[in-house]
Amino acid sequence: MDRDQNPAAANKKTDPPSAASAYLDPNYWNQRFSNEEHYEWFKDYSHFRHLIQAHIKPNSSVLELGCGNSQLCEELYKDGITEITCIDLSSVAVERMKERLLSKGYQGIKVLEADMLDLPFSEDCFDAVIEKGTMDVLFVDSGDPWNPEPATVSKVMAMLEGVHKVLKPDGIFISITFGQPHFRRPFFHNPKFAWSVEWSTFGDGFHYFFYILRKGRRTLDAGESTEKIEMPSISLYQEELEGIL
Repeated sequence: MDRDQNPAAANKKTDPPSAASAYLDPNYWNQRFSNEEHYEWFKDYSHFRHLIQAHIKPNSSVLELGCGNSQLCEELYKDGITEITCIDLSSVAVERMKERLLSKGYQGIKVLEADMLDLPFSEDCFDAVIEKGTMDVLFVDSGDPWNPEPATVSKVMAMLEGVHKVLKPDGIFISITFGQPHFRRPFFHNPKFAWSVEWSTFGDGFHYFFYILRKGRRTLDAGESTEKIEMPSISLYQEELEGIL
């Protein structure tokens, strides 16, 4: 896993929680972000930059869900994608991100405290929405991955409905995740959504999934093959404990 190379920042990193359920506790994240300068889930930008560039144009308006203390928005900005709005549920993450961006001169990036399950934006206002590991948190207590708990299904659907609403026609949703296609398709192919679904992978050894959902182009449907992808299964908690690179 890629971390900030600044030794002082690295020393301030919060230890992994004692149980995965802590990821569902806002207090855990506030405490963590109070002590941790930077942490990248699912590799840093350099590992999937080619995929971003293939799908997001520099003049796009982009919403990042669950920015935390990631440097993703900064990397997008460096690549010419400058109309960026970041949100996070943690007030600590939001304030520290604002301070960091201001100190580095990224004054055009907006950072807001908001819930991705209840997005405070109007319809059709973003060209792209991106999340990296944020949706995976919703699956922490999902139970059987083939038959998730109703509460998990409700939260994931609320998130996807909000994303679909705020995307402009022909806009794209990018989801960077552990979630394998046979677990994500039932959600992505729900009849409520009019978007196409494709995916790529990146990473050495363990592969992460990079989903591209394009609004208004329902070229794939729920009848598509649900054949299982034979790749190791892992969770947010396992990755953090094992320090996978």
